[in-house]
Amino acid sequence: MSRAERELARGMMSKGDLGLTPVQQRDYFDELFADRPLGDDVTLRPRTLGGRPALDVLVEGADRDGVILYLHGGGYSIGSARTGANLAAPLARRTGVPAVSLDYRLAPEDPFPAGVDDALAAYEELLAAGQKVVVAGDSAGGGLALALLLAARRAGLPLPVGAVLYSPWTDASLSGGSMDSRGELDPLFTRAHMQESADWYVGGGDPRDELASPLFADLTGLPPLLIQVGSAEVLLDDSLRLAVHAAESEVDVSLDVVAGAPHVFQYFTGLMSEADEALERAAAFVTRRLAD
Repeated sequence: MSRAERELARGMMSKGDLGLTPVQQRDYFDELFADRPLGDDVTLRPRTLGGRPALDVLVEGADRDGVILYLHGGGYSIGSARTGANLAAPLARRTGVPAVSLDYRLAPEDPFPAGVDDALAAYEELLAAGQKVVVAGDSAGGGLALALLLAARRAGLPLPVGAVLYSPWTDASLSGGSMDSRGELDPLFTRAHMQESADWYVGGGDPRDELASPLFADLTGLPPLLIQVGSAEVLLDDSLRLAVHAAESEVDVSLDVVAGAPHVFQYFTGLMSEADEALERAAAFVTRRLAD
């Protein structure tokens, strides 16, 4: 990725205003992402999964065995199955594997652990249908994907065969050093932005609960993880510490850190060469895990 591409990507982002209501934030987020073109080869089919609305993300020719369960980002308080489809579709296209994007409940109306419960119910339904599942997610959805693995293990269920985590938010207590050291470089977030979302999500609960902050969980026995993150993120340390913790827990983990890239830089496919390369690596990981 050239310096010009990095600067272009970061220049297309801006820090949102603090103090907006969740509804205001959702409306703004949807204006930006809920109508992005997915490609003429993509069909979205509404369904119910685990008792929640969801979208089957059907790409022409993506009919291989298995399914990608996609969990959207948005600080656990904004975003939707439709915004998640923006990243589920290119992964389905590159793997030939169908995807489903889940509308889990959002905070502050439905704080933790509502989203974890919804993700687990969706996963259980896919398992009951005989599906082999890879779970994927970005930002809060990446943290939720990791929490889903822990919740499934706690419930005694067979685990997904792998997890793809784009810039995952894994620490709701905001204890990572990059929360401050990367604040000026990150074009989207500061500690204050993350604290607002954390307060909505956790409410009066413990922000270090392992399902709210899976960074602090026992990761032993989890399936292989692929973590991708940019260095221009306040969430950088959420990925770096997770990779170390997973390795120390004897979990197979791959970590991609892209210098100068912003939060969930995979959105910039076609504009940043590193975004396309990251998606190719994620697709290769998914293909390997489903074939294993």
